[in-house]
Amino acid sequence: MKEMKDREQVVEYLHAHGIASVFNDQLMPHLSLYSFDQGELICSQGEPLQYLYILVKGKVKIYTTSVEGKTLILSFKTPLEMIGDIEYVQGTEIINTVEAVSSVCMIGVHHRWLRKYASDDSSLLQFLLKIITQKFYIKSSSLSFNLMYPVEVRLASYLLSVSIDESDSLFDGKLSIASIKDTANLIGTSSRHLNRVIRQFCTEGLVERSKEFIQIKDREGLSALASRNIYE
Repeated sequence: MKEMKDREQVVEYLHAHGIASVFNDQLMPHLSLYSFDQGELICSQGEPLQYLYILVKGKVKIYTTSVEGKTLILSFKTPLEMIGDIEYVQGTEIINTVEAVSSVCMIGVHHRWLRKYASDDSSLLQFLLKIITQKFYIKSSSLSFNLMYPVEVRLASYLLSVSIDESDSLFDGKLSIASIKDTANLIGTSSRHLNRVIRQFCTEGLVERSKEFIQIKDREGLSALASRNIYE
């Protein structure tokens, strides 16, 4: 994580996403811009969180880990999204792990400034309410349903999510062969089954597998297979 001292860029992002009015004049000086590299963890499940983040550029992956160490992907998020909103309101540890899929920019504000200047601010509270209720609506209607899709659809959707960032035309993500086991856990299947599906995709010309990476060859074909991106 790198903090960027660029007040003009913060203001520009706020106006670009239509949220400049969410933060009052007292809170504005305490907003900072943070950058995260691809693959960097923004926050980890079970740890304390001191900042409320707003995703303004890039894509993040959100997943949960069971007590047995198994992981399951929940969703991918692009702007505009808040990270740590539920934890801030509830005063709890981080619920899910959030990882940068591409280069990411976040506007962040420390909890102490939120408590001091915005604990009863109606604009911010209404914004938080809107974001949080939307999250619970999406999760309640899609999480169990998504797991009902076959592995072929889940893998196609996952590959599209980790390989495309519409805000960055130069981003061309690849799936590392070394992460096959993690990928299997994230989409809820076994490594053996996942490898069979990858071989199937290679035969069908959807992807190409080298010693190090899996690269998408037919994005339209994967999109047709996924029907819609079940993780976004």
